[in-house]
Amino acid sequence: MALKNVLLFLIVSALDGISILLGSFMGHSIRSVGLFAGAIIGGIVGVAAAVWLAARLHLLDRASYGATFVGGLIGFIVAAAIAVKNLHGPIIPMASIALIGVGAILGKMISYKRAT
Repeated sequence: MALKNVLLFLIVSALDGISILLGSFMGHSIRSVGLFAGAIIGGIVGVAAAVWLAARLHLLDRASYGATFVGGLIGFIVAAAIAVKNLHGPIIPMASIALIGVGAILGKMISYKRAT
């Protein structure tokens, strides 16, 4: 169970980080305000894709898909708030991506607690 949670954390954090980066690149190519909009859209799509991939890899049950997605979204919102307040350096925004994976794991754990 612990290995599945570590893999879930890595998949959600990495895939969402890449999606946020690509979304901000595409948003910035439209206009400078689009940078934040693209990052938000990329983050939401990244959480959905990462949770879907984790379900396909049997890292979580289909029943906990929704709770894991919501937990990842909450983690993304917290990470985005921290990253926006600390844009003066790259370390804190990059480290805040870990909160997305933590949120997904917490959502999965809450889903399992409700099922038992």
